[in-house]
Order: sequence, then structure tokens, then C-alpha cells
Amino acid sequence: MRKAETVLSIIRERGNRGLPLTDVYRQLYNEELYLKAYGRIYRNDGAMTRGITDETVDGMSQEKIVSIIEALRCERYRWTPVRRVEIPKKNGKTRPLGIPTWSDKLLQEVMRLILEAYYEPQFSDFSHGFRPERGCHTALESIQRGWKGTKWFIEGDIKGCFDNIDHEVLLKILRGKIHDNRFLRLVEGLLRAGYCEQWRYRPTLSGTPQGGIISPLLANIFLDKFDKFVETTLLATYTRGISRRPNKEYFLLLHRRKRRRASGKWDEAKAMLKQMQSMTAFDPHDPDYRRLRYCRYADDFLLGFAGTKGEAEQIKSQLATFLREELHLELSPEKTLITHARTGIALFLGYEVNAMWNNLRIHNGWRGLHGHIGLRIPSAFLNEKCRRFMKGEKMIVRAELLHDSDFDIITRYQQEYRGYVEYYGMAGNLSWMNRLHWVMRDSLLKTLADKHKSTKRRMALKYRATVATPAGPRKCLQVVISREGKSPLVARFGGISLRRHVKSVLNQSADIGRHNWINRVEIIQRLLADLCEICSSSQNVEVHHVRKLADLQTKGRKEKPLHVRIMAARRRKTLVLCRLCHDDLHAGRPLTRKPITE
Repeated sequence: MRKAETVLSIIRERGNRGLPLTDVYRQLYNEELYLKAYGRIYRNDGAMTRGITDETVDGMSQEKIVSIIEALRCERYRWTPVRRVEIPKKNGKTRPLGIPTWSDKLLQEVMRLILEAYYEPQFSDFSHGFRPERGCHTALESIQRGWKGTKWFIEGDIKGCFDNIDHEVLLKILRGKIHDNRFLRLVEGLLRAGYCEQWRYRPTLSGTPQGGIISPLLANIFLDKFDKFVETTLLATYTRGISRRPNKEYFLLLHRRKRRRASGKWDEAKAMLKQMQSMTAFDPHDPDYRRLRYCRYADDFLLGFAGTKGEAEQIKSQLATFLREELHLELSPEKTLITHARTGIALFLGYEVNAMWNNLRIHNGWRGLHGHIGLRIPSAFLNEKCRRFMKGEKMIVRAELLHDSDFDIITRYQQEYRGYVEYYGMAGNLSWMNRLHWVMRDSLLKTLADKHKSTKRRMALKYRATVATPAGPRKCLQVVISREGKSPLVARFGGISLRRHVKSVLNQSADIGRHNWINRVEIIQRLLADLCEICSSSQNVEVHHVRKLADLQTKGRKEKPLHVRIMAARRRKTLVLCRLCHDDLHAGRPLTRKPITE
């Protein structure tokens, strides 16, 4: 894969230097880029999901890569319309999701590799969505650490951003950096490929194909123009002054208090201290001091402003004007709000954001919370999650889990609980998760008791355990399955510390393979070996995929088929086969050939 890495490093260097990208279409002829792309996306949940054809990752081969490259060389590659399905949203509405065919997914990933290498060094530092080494937590950390003194929050949401991206504007932005018409025509064909819904074809007149691998990157390229406008125009205009001017009354009381303490008048000095604690040391209405901060994640953005409300209204108006005139987008009126940072609460990425204010908390002689940004778990979130495990005031039995093993039931509860705790790990009120833990634990015990026709108390005594954590020992519910010659399997509910994370915690699984690539080259090596793992044939070799290892289970058969035994023993969801063996496998015919020795 050295050639692919060399190509991407050259493209990345041009992006760092701000040079235009030329002759990029020819890079799509590089087979190593397709192998790299395959190694990054073959484990995705959607890899085994069909588009409008039956093609999936199952049956992937070098021959398929060659056919795609040959079509690109002759400029006859045509994008297939995506299969559109409706995904329900929390508010009861639905959003469209497009499912491309596997060949389109593979080519999109190659294009994404090239465009990301070029554009990533040029993106704004204020953008955190769908970028390597960044995520929701890095966005929240930048707000918490750098927005002290904010008076107004401007919450922004672009109305139907991904569905309303103007194709002509996007292509114009791409033409400014990419000087290769063949590549641009390929992108244009992708944007206008259309979709099929209820077996009817419909053209796409605007928007990026939601569900497409390259769509988040194209949206970032499109909205980078908005980031640059905020950074170069608004931040430069509404940021001035080094610091606020001192509050004369505050410092006058400070000197008087020192004199009272020196003369032994302690009661008067104490009264002056209380009066000072109700004042600010610097003038909050200083007309020569302004600060504007900005953070964006996908189509949601938040601005923090230290100034007057009238100026905040002007900023909001300028944002709406730029989006409407330059990008042909509109702000969502019900979600674009101006909120007082001290008395109100802004909602951003599922967190409540506000400016903390406490005159009584003194640290090293200073009021340690004044103006600092606080992140909190919304009470509505906890109420909503608790209601999933309750009916009225009582916890419920999850009937859909009664046929699962105790190990699987406890694992399911733990996965859900851990996800909530890890996402809200930066919240100052993370201890509120104790309530959700109590509700989920009671529901778990009820589910286990109903399954075994027992009681919650007996289940709690049966599975209670104590686990060591970095924050000390924690009580939990635990199931241990012993295995001969192997380490035991452990399922645990609880045992998670609710100590707040001061710094952001990146979810590495959300990073699309940059750090995980080293662990995924094994499938590429097996494919390049060009050898059937059943009959040792080297003709028409392709890769057989299953969605998950549980799909290998065969009921009602005493002896498992050969391919199932091999995949289960290796703990792999893939098996390299020749086309003859692959056809026999899907037809249900026995594979009796002798497997190669390892």
C-alpha cells in the first residue's frame, strides 16, 4: 500500500500549501487506493445492505476493481440511483436515507480519500463535524475552555442543509481548487444520479446523497465557505479590545477594605467583601471590548458573544443574509435563537450550555465560576430515557429480551447505559446518571426475574459483584462464562465511574479508519494471495462476507458445514473463495474439498 500512501501524502502536501489540485482523475486508476478503501469500509453495517441492485460487499474481488477502473478510463462509469428509505426522527417526522450499490460505495470512498487528504489541512479550526481527530466532544471542549465571559449565545441551525445544498454552488466551490474537469464531471454525475422510492425513479435537483460515503465531506467543503465568512468577517468585526476596563467602584471598595483590615475594623471589612462579591471587577458594559466565538458541527453551529443584544441581532441577520445570498440556504427560524448566557440555556449537541455565576464559591481569593462555561445533561433527556424502562411509576420487563441468555441481556443493558455515560462524560451534573442507572438496574432485574420465574432480590443476590475501577471499587451485576483453555467471558451492568471527564474523549470507532487501517490489512493480504481457502484454486477468487458471526449458526444440523467451521474457528466474517466454491456455498451445496493447511 506504499503507492497509495505516497499519492495521498503528495495530495495532502498540495493542500497544506494551498496549491490547486490538478490531474486528480488519473489517481482513480490506482488499484491500491481501491484496496485501501475496501479495507476501510467492508466492516461497515451498510456494506451488506443492497441498493437498487443485489450487489453488496459479498463477492468482492480484484476483478471488480479492474472493471471499475476500466470504466473510468473510458469515461463510461455511470452512478446508479440510490435506494431511498425513510428513517424515523425523534419529533415523529422522517428523514430520507439513500443506499448506494457496493461499486458506488467503493468509488465514493476512493474519492473521499483523495478529497479529504487535500481539503482537511484547509478546513477551519472551528469545524468539528465528520473530520478525523475531531467530534462532538472536541467541539464541546473548545466551548468550555475558550468561551469565558460570553454574554449571549446565538444558536444556529440550517434548515434542511443536506437536502438543499445547491449543486451549482458546490461545483463552483470545487472548481476553485480542483482543476480537472473529468473529476468534476464525475462528482456532478454523483450529485444528479437520482433515487428510487417505491420503485419509481426521481431526479435529485439539490442536496448531497444522504447515506453516501462522500456526502459528509462534500457538505463540509460546501459549508467551509460559511466558516471562512464567520472567521474573516464577523470575528474580525466583532472582536476588539485586549481586556475590559476596570470597574472603579469595585477597586475603590478593594482599597477601602484593605485600610479597614489594616486598622482592625474587621466587621466593616467583612461587609465590604460581601458588597464586592455582588459586583464585577471589570466593566461588563465596556463599549471598547467585544468578543465573538464560533463553533460548528455539521449543520448546527453556536456563537458566543460578549456585547449587546442589538449587536447579537445584527450578527444573526448577517449570518442569515450570507447563507441566503451566497449558499442559497435558510436558517431554521424555530431553532435559531439568541439566549442570555447567564439566565438562559443554549442547546448544542445534546448538552445544555450556559455561563455559570456563583458569588459564594471562592477559590484562591477569586470567584472561580464567574463567566465560565458550564455543560450539563438536559433533564428532558434523562426523563425520556427513563420512560423507556418505565410504565407510569414502575419499571417494566423488556419482553423482547426474554428469549436471550442472561449474558446477552446484561450485555444489552450495559451497552445502552455505557453509551449514555460516555457521551455525557463532560457534563458537570454527570451524577444525575445515577437515576438512570437505578431505573435500568431495576428493569434489568425484573426482566431476569420474569425469565427465570424468580424475584428481583434473588437475581440481585445471584449476580452481584464488585469491580475495581480507576475511581475505586464499584458494585455491579455480573455474569461470568468459563471457557476451558481460554479467558472467561464477562458481562457486567454497572461498575462505571461517574467522575466527570475534563478533557474530550474521542470515539475512535467514529473515525473512518485512519487509525484502524493497520488492523484491517489482513483481508487485503488474503485477497491479494489469490488463493481459494477451500480448494486452493487461483481462478476467479472473491471474498465471501456475512453480516455478523451469529449468521453462521445453523439449527437442526448435527454437523456444521465446512465453511461455517472454518469461519467460526478463525472468528472471521470473511472467507476467500473461488467463484465455483462461492456459488456452491450460496446454493447450499456441500463444500467437500480439502481446505488448505495453515
